Amino acid sequence: MSGARGSEKPSVYIRDIPPELVARVPAEQRGPGLGRDSVRLLVSPGAGAVSLHAFRELPGLLRAGDVLVVNTSATLPAALDSRLGGEDVVVHFSTRGEDRRWAVELRDRAVRGTTRPRAGGPAGAVVELPGGRALVLEEPLAAGADRLWWARPSWDDVPALLRAYGRPIRYAYTERDQPLSAYQTVFAVPAADGAGSAEMPSAGRPFTAELVAALVSRGVQFAPLTLHTGVASQEAHEPPYPERYAVPGTTAWLVNAARAAGGRVIAVGTTAVRALESATGPDGVVRAAGGWTDLVVTPGRGVRAVDGLLTGLHEPGASHLMMLEAVAGAEAVRRGYAAARAGLCLWHEFGDVHLLLKDEKRY
Repeated sequence: MSGARGSEKPSVYIRDIPPELVARVPAEQRGPGLGRDSVRLLVSPGAGAVSLHAFRELPGLLRAGDVLVVNTSATLPAALDSRLGGEDVVVHFSTRGEDRRWAVELRDRAVRGTTRPRAGGPAGAVVELPGGRALVLEEPLAAGADRLWWARPSWDDVPALLRAYGRPIRYAYTERDQPLSAYQTVFAVPAADGAGSAEMPSAGRPFTAELVAALVSRGVQFAPLTLHTGVASQEAHEPPYPERYAVPGTTAWLVNAARAAGGRVIAVGTTAVRALESATGPDGVVRAAGGWTDLVVTPGRGVRAVDGLLTGLHEPGASHLMMLEAVAGAEAVRRGYAAARAGLCLWHEFGDVHLLLKDEKRY
């Protein structure tokens, strides 16, 4: 594993999210004639004025020679109705370990098909799953925390059970359940071993095949990598736990070549930043790499390969805000979030997106 979890804290750029600024359904369900790309794009340069655009304008905002680094991890139907000690619970399958165990989060059922947090454990408890399967809870994923637990399944093919009985993880701010297809990005590639992300790499969601073609025609290149995301800390905003990633040699070459030629490397999502920076040495050179990463990108650590980040709007206190500061600086993030509130932008995975760019005069 690389890097460290770090002790830095994100700045607070917004105190709360007004209910009217929560994206409760996908963009394409908000009215006739709308598509995935019917969201807005906030642009925050490291220096200079913030601007607000339609996401479909992205090709005109990038330059020939720029590279978009995209996460190809497919989203799993990772939520499973289960029973524990005679009570109904929902199991969120987060991450598959090296020893057949899975990191899981247990949640209580709530209203309208949503869930609420509950303590994990106890050790030795048996969770009854559909299809006659079971999980044995063994130990917390991290000492002193009880949200995620390592659990040992009674069978080998967990992804097959999720495909048969699972559904996408859904949080209380959404209006209703959505099909798995609503949580797949245009870049998603099913893994041969059934691995995938517990939660959608959502920054890639607004892209369509037509928009990708327009970007390629513009001279923008795409560099794929994979990072399988675990279950987010929706309530506590914990730093991300170790996750499995892979940066292929072709992507490393493309990023290095673009940087040498003066192109910008823009990560689509915080997951793409985490994976790419995990494969980048102190010399700024990206090399093929894979395995597990526990890297947490903070302003103190900074970024070595990334010149920009396309991401959603994050909640107050979210650990990902430190990554935004590392890319563009705290002042650019502050101006961006002020503009997001003033412009009535929408938050969360079905909401609007935010492009943060380094101050090119500083680098």
